[in-house]
Amino acid sequence: MEQMDRTQPKDSPRVPVGTMGDGGTTYSGVNPNAVWLNSRGIWLSYVIAVTILHLILLSIPFLNVAQAWTLTNVVHNIGNYIFLHMLKGTPWETNWDQGKSRLLTHWEQIDFGEQFTTTRKFLLLAPVILFILASFYTKYDPLHFVVNLSTMLLVLIPKLPQLHGVRIFGINKY
Repeated sequence: MEQMDRTQPKDSPRVPVGTMGDGGTTYSGVNPNAVWLNSRGIWLSYVIAVTILHLILLSIPFLNVAQAWTLTNVVHNIGNYIFLHMLKGTPWETNWDQGKSRLLTHWEQIDFGEQFTTTRKFLLLAPVILFILASFYTKYDPLHFVVNLSTMLLVLIPKLPQLHGVRIFGINKY
C-alpha cells in the first residue's frame, strides 16, 4: 500500500509520497507555502532571527535602546507584511497546485487557508508581543508608540479572517 501525504487538505486529491513530478524530481505533491511553517523548529528559528535582528540594531553605536526596539519592531513588521501579505504564488510549481495559488498571498496559503490554526495564531501573536516589548522599552513614548502601533496594525489587519482573499482598492489584485 502506498504511503499518502497527510499534510494535504482533506478535499484535495491524495498524491502518493515520492511520486515523480514533470521534471523527473520527487516531490510531496503539496504546496510548499502551505506546510513549511509547520516544520519542527521553525518557530524557534523565527524567534532567534528576530532576536539577532534586535542585537544587531542594539550594536549600532548611535542608536539608543528605545530606537533599537522601535526599529526592530518596524523592520520585523515591514518584512512580515511584504513576505506574508504582498508576495503571491509559490516558489515552484507542483502538480498538485497547477497555478491555483498564483493569486494567493503566502498568508492565504498557510495551512491551506484554514483559519485559527496554531501556525496562524503564532504569526498573529508575534507582532503583538514585539509591540508590547517595544512599547515597554520605549517607556511608552508617544512618538515611538504611534510608530510601533501603526506598523503592528499594518500586519494585523490583513491577517483578519474577514480579509481572507480581499484586495482593498484592488491593491495586489494581480
